[in-house]
Amino acid sequence: MKIVIAGGSGFLGRALSARLADDAHDIVVLTRREVAGSGRIRYITWRPDGTAPPPEAGQPAGWAREVETADAIVNLAGEGIADRRWTASRKRALLDSRVHSTRSLVAAIRAASTRPRAFVQASGIGYYGTAGDDLLDESSPPGSDFLARLCMNWEAEARAVEALGCRLAIVRNGVVLARHGGALKRMLPPFLFFVGGPIASGRQYLSWIALDDWTALVAWALATTTASGAINATAPEPVTNAQFAQALGQALHRPSWIAVPGFALRLLVGELADAGLINGQRVAPKRALSLGFAFQYLRIDSALVAAVKSR
Repeated sequence: MKIVIAGGSGFLGRALSARLADDAHDIVVLTRREVAGSGRIRYITWRPDGTAPPPEAGQPAGWAREVETADAIVNLAGEGIADRRWTASRKRALLDSRVHSTRSLVAAIRAASTRPRAFVQASGIGYYGTAGDDLLDESSPPGSDFLARLCMNWEAEARAVEALGCRLAIVRNGVVLARHGGALKRMLPPFLFFVGGPIASGRQYLSWIALDDWTALVAWALATTTASGAINATAPEPVTNAQFAQALGQALHRPSWIAVPGFALRLLVGELADAGLINGQRVAPKRALSLGFAFQYLRIDSALVAAVKSR
C-alpha cells in the first residue's frame, strides 16, 4: 500500500513509518520541516491551513498529489501537548494545529478523483476526562476539561471522511512507552539520578502502551476492514502511578520512593498537571480486544524493561 502519514516526523510518526516500510509499504510523510527521505520513506513539506493546495491545470497540486494516489492516510499532526505550559495562546495553537491539519486532509480527499480506502485519525484518552478509578472504554462519554474538548474537536473534523467513502478508525492514545521519546523520556532523569518516585498520591491510574504495540495496533487498524470508530490504544492492564514508578525503578535498577508533590507539579506545568498527571485515567482497550488485536506487552514490568533498552 501507499500510506500517507501527516505529522509523521515526530516520535510516534518515525516509529510507525519505519514499521510500515519494513512491511513493504510505500510511505509518504507530510511534515512542516525539510527532512531527507530514504528507502521506502519519502518526506513532503506541507503547511496545512484548513484547505488543500489549489489545483494546477485541473490536477492536484503540492502535497495533495500524494493524497490523490494514496491507499490510506494516517493523521498524527498537531503541536505537542506537553511541550509548553498551557497559556491561552498555547491552547489555541494546540487546537488550531489539529483542526487545520485534519481539515486540510479532508479537503484534499474530497477533491481527489481516487480516494483512500482508510483514514486512521490520532486522538487521545484525554477524550474521557478524568474519572478517578472508574474503568473507561470506547463507550464512555467524553469529559469536559480542555483535553477532552480538544480531542472531541479533533475527532469531529476527521468524521467528515466517512461521507467521502473512507473507513475511519480513531486511535485514542494512552502513554506510549519508549526511552527515546514521549512521556517516558521526560520521566527518566529523576530515576537515573536516584530521586525518582510516584507523582502526588500515586493512587491515580496511568494507561500505557508499549511503542511496539502502538505501531502494531495502527498497522492492524490500517489493514483490518472491521476496525472503525474509536479504538483505545492502551494496554489491557492500566496501573497506578505508584506501581508504574516501582516498575520503572526496577527496570533501571534505581530506587522509586521520592514522591513528587502535586503542588510542585502545578507550579511547574500549570493546568497540565491535573489533566492526567495528578488525576489519571483508567482506560481499557475493549474494541481492539474484541476485534482480535493481540498485545505483545501485557504487564508494565516487562514493557518498561523493553522500553528502557530501546534506542
